[in-house]
Amino acid sequence: MLMAIRLRGMDPDETLTLTREMVVSGRVLEWPDSWQRLLVDKHSTGGVGDKVSLPLAPALAACGCKVPMISGRGLGHTGGTLDKLESVPGFNISQSSEQMRSILESVGCCIVGQSEDLVPADKVLYGLRDVTATVDSLPLITASILSKKAAEKVSALVLDVKFGSAALYTSLESARTLAQSLVSVGSRLGICTVAMLSKMDGPLGQRVGHSLEVLEALQCLEGQGLGDLHQLVTTLGTVQRVEALPIALVLHELGAGRTQKGQPINHLVGAELLVTVGQRVAKGSPWIRIHYDTPELSNDQRQTLQGALVLAASEPFLPSCKVAEVVLPQGSPSLEEPNREDARNCPAPPEGRDPLPAGSQPPHAAAAPMDPLPPGQCNSPPPFSPTASPCQH
Repeated sequence: MLMAIRLRGMDPDETLTLTREMVVSGRVLEWPDSWQRLLVDKHSTGGVGDKVSLPLAPALAACGCKVPMISGRGLGHTGGTLDKLESVPGFNISQSSEQMRSILESVGCCIVGQSEDLVPADKVLYGLRDVTATVDSLPLITASILSKKAAEKVSALVLDVKFGSAALYTSLESARTLAQSLVSVGSRLGICTVAMLSKMDGPLGQRVGHSLEVLEALQCLEGQGLGDLHQLVTTLGTVQRVEALPIALVLHELGAGRTQKGQPINHLVGAELLVTVGQRVAKGSPWIRIHYDTPELSNDQRQTLQGALVLAASEPFLPSCKVAEVVLPQGSPSLEEPNREDARNCPAPPEGRDPLPAGSQPPHAAAAPMDPLPPGQCNSPPPFSPTASPCQH
């Protein structure tokens, strides 16, 4: 069967069906409702020296995400994340779903192997692909990766699809085809999915080999090591949109709105957007400033605010005009719809600016920095942790 799929391929519907059947071959993980917008994951197609998952998972957890990463072993010449972790004496990759939940509650991330009852069909096929020369089969790769992510019940997924002489796919075109398959099937599974194409001609980072790569991952978390590894962990994102409703709800809770007639409101509560749609942003850049009095912002409010920001790995772009169409009285002369006007009528995204002149920042203002996971245009983007306390004037 594997060789038939390798030689004849599968159309998108067949690949989706295969993925779904692999998911239901075992149990699906369940998480608290409060984690729904926080569950994120990353997957790489593998390469030489590729240890991005090791520093990325704890980095995302530090930003408030929950990362239930179910990883695999090496295929062919590419190293596997689990193989690297098992070079750490005493590290246990086998965790039950209950243990995974406990770990996520405690530290926010875990990298584990598949349990016997989680996508067992994939576990069988995964072990056979390496010995049947079907490692590079596009439908099998797609189904294998996404069946595990669907079983994790993550809301957002970023994929690092490698191309080059040391990757499973040597050409950019073939890697792009795989990326398109992953994004298409992932989206149809209800997962907000985005793929990044990255080069794999030379080793990633400075060290190759399981234990050496673990050491380099630790150095990366400390801000050391070569820039290519750090760059992949902290890839730039471009602002796709800023959701208005989550911001309004938090401001309402802080006193900007009323819950009953006659209730006083706090006229000093408000928010400043420090980015615009289409603008490229980097890790640590503040994207919103909240003006409030007391009490401090709660964790739930911070997560709600961070959920309002949607990033994607794309080039900067000009935002579309706000007016979608004009409705006129019947019989009136027609007008050209504003959304068909030249893009020059819309503001160009700034590359960055100082939001307020020095010394003019109002009291009790908190700025939320961005972390550059690019979830794409999702309904449930992963969170980006704001600073812990308001700025004092």
